[in-house]
Amino acid sequence: MYRIIPAGFLSLAASLTVPSLLSAQDWPEFRGPAGQGLAEGSNLPLQWSATRNVAWKHSVPGSGWSSPVLKDGHIYLTTSVSTNDGHLSLRALCLKESNGATEWTKEVFSIQPGKAAHIHTKNSQASATPLIVENRIYVHFGHLGTACLNLDGSLAWKNDSLHYPPVHGNGGSPVLVDDVLIFSCDGASKPFVIGLDAATGKERWRTPRVTTSKKTFSFSTPTVIAVKGSKQVISPGSGVVCAFEPKTGREIWRVRYGEGYSVVPRPVYSPRHNLVFLSSGFDRPSVLAIRPDGSGDVTDTHVVWQLTKGAPNTPSPLLVGDELYLVSDGGIASCVDAASGKVHWQERVGGNHSASPIHGDGKIYFQNEEGTCVVVKAGRQFEKLSENALGERALASFAAGSKALYIRTEESLYKISE
Repeated sequence: MYRIIPAGFLSLAASLTVPSLLSAQDWPEFRGPAGQGLAEGSNLPLQWSATRNVAWKHSVPGSGWSSPVLKDGHIYLTTSVSTNDGHLSLRALCLKESNGATEWTKEVFSIQPGKAAHIHTKNSQASATPLIVENRIYVHFGHLGTACLNLDGSLAWKNDSLHYPPVHGNGGSPVLVDDVLIFSCDGASKPFVIGLDAATGKERWRTPRVTTSKKTFSFSTPTVIAVKGSKQVISPGSGVVCAFEPKTGREIWRVRYGEGYSVVPRPVYSPRHNLVFLSSGFDRPSVLAIRPDGSGDVTDTHVVWQLTKGAPNTPSPLLVGDELYLVSDGGIASCVDAASGKVHWQERVGGNHSASPIHGDGKIYFQNEEGTCVVVKAGRQFEKLSENALGERALASFAAGSKALYIRTEESLYKISE
């Protein structure tokens, strides 16, 4: 059941990102402002190691692969801690950005022994990245619950009434559009996308995910775009990507991609090209470029190009100007012309990859699962700039601030700054 704690809820942002409220140091959601993986003007570090250019390293209790988010000199993340009595303590944490000191820890949900579903070895019970809008932080633990906190850690509301059978655990993060919090619930059966009232946590709408895919579980984070002045929530699932009207959950358009399942990558959008870019999931992923101005099933009319070689199952695509950057799970990085799908280069950058790449100051950052980040120059010619090893398992995506990267490993959170 959902539970509400009156908190004098202030007005929420009118869209996913409110530029006037964000500083250059803020990284408020998965993949940063607008969820595109762009850290512009941040003067990010180029070289580091486990001992070099480490401003601080802070141990994080429990386990979790949610990425850190930043606002006003504070870092927020989630974690899952197994307690002595066998419960699973799902927590939100706040750290001081300047030195990594813990400012507060809040247990959001306590899960009884045996009530949490089994997870994949590459997953955690705290894999969804928090979302910050104005003075609220939304934390999401998939089928185990969703909550809204004030930035001091006090609880505004929580909802643990959404029951569905997950597979491999949870992963996708929520988005906020006006006053509706939206995320996918793509489980083993009867998948759906849901919108909650951002002020109360009550269900506003629920739209079934209509798909012919035999495996219906997926983990993608939606992307919010505007087409001809109207907002769309782009939500990939197994076998199909759908665009939804955020206030009502009405499906606007869809593109089918066969049996693709366990879809993880978050789509990116180019207003210049009027294209949405996404990857279609296991077992044979394809990158698709789709015009988002249609209605109904537009599979045969609005897919502009597809690419299979080097397509990722897990890392999200990265759009920088006219180029789309990709890294496959097996470590093949690509630079592709966004308009045509022409491949400018494909190079092996090493290791297995789960984290999504980011861009800053003309550099592309590819972080692999062994904690090694290869930095390349953005452009149509491949140029490797550095290779930086932390020597720790790392599946979470980077957060970026002014002159700093924040990297979550299996046990720690690093601030890297030259």
